[in-house]
Amino acid sequence: MITEEQLAKTNFTFIDLFAGIGGIRLAFESVGGNCVFSSEWNKFSQQTYEANFGEVPVGDITKIDENEIPDHDVLLAGFPCQPFSIAGISSKKHLGRPHGFKDLIQGTLFFDIARILKAKRPKAFLLENVKHLERHDKRRTFDLILKVLREELGYDVHYKVLDASNLVPQHRERIFIVGFDKATDFEFPKLINKRPRLADILEKRVHKKYILPDGTWASLQRHLAKHRAKGNGFGYNIADKNGIAKTLSARYYKDGAEVLIPRGLKKNPRKLTPRECARLMGFPEKFKIPVSDNQAYRQFGNAVVVPVVKSVAGEMIDCMIKEKKRITLYDYA
Repeated sequence: MITEEQLAKTNFTFIDLFAGIGGIRLAFESVGGNCVFSSEWNKFSQQTYEANFGEVPVGDITKIDENEIPDHDVLLAGFPCQPFSIAGISSKKHLGRPHGFKDLIQGTLFFDIARILKAKRPKAFLLENVKHLERHDKRRTFDLILKVLREELGYDVHYKVLDASNLVPQHRERIFIVGFDKATDFEFPKLINKRPRLADILEKRVHKKYILPDGTWASLQRHLAKHRAKGNGFGYNIADKNGIAKTLSARYYKDGAEVLIPRGLKKNPRKLTPRECARLMGFPEKFKIPVSDNQAYRQFGNAVVVPVVKSVAGEMIDCMIKEKKRITLYDYA
């Protein structure tokens, strides 16, 4: 892990793609990074990003010329997982037509990451996605991503699924893909168990609007009973305050079913508040939430767990400064 002395010497630039509300940016700023470009298409996420970072991210990355993006040391992207189509590759080979990385991944958002990596050639990158990306389409999607990053672009690539439950009271597994422009001895951090409890992030007083209405609570109970009768595991979840919550999702705004907070016998449970969701994702208390509750639930459900990314960022930067050299390549002063 990067030391305080090393942190004082860091001074690197990064870009924040598919930025959401800036969780990855927070993590990399905390280890000495300076963001020189951000992109996020959702107008509500842009609103939250601006409230916290003082800038509105550029919109649709698919419409941005990679050559107009500032040079940078590290590329960051919590990119959405879109299906990769590999149909037609064999026929292109047979016909002698080009089938490089552009043909392999055109039409997916990963293509936009690849074209920027190719054009700007940063020293390192971090990509984050759902755990299931590794198994998508019988692993063909993930193997294609690795092929592009390693064989077509020439990066030294490392990946691992990390569970945030050692750092925040939430079971949340995400895959992290780290790459360097030359061979490194990078290792993912071992997340020391801080024994987080859900109770530690709950507010003492909560507005009654977060309590489930009788109709919603009755509907969830009927839904659970229906699926139990069929032998299915679908339904709501009453969280253990002394344990950890299930994974917070972007659909939480609908009924809060995956993380309901108990309120005692014969009392309807409640949803988490947006501030509690922020804490569950490891965002600092000063992080501003300028949007509606429904939008906030979507945003935090789609966000990264900041302390996990910070741990990965620290290991990345430690790798990059082991030779005691400043890693800044470009001067934006």
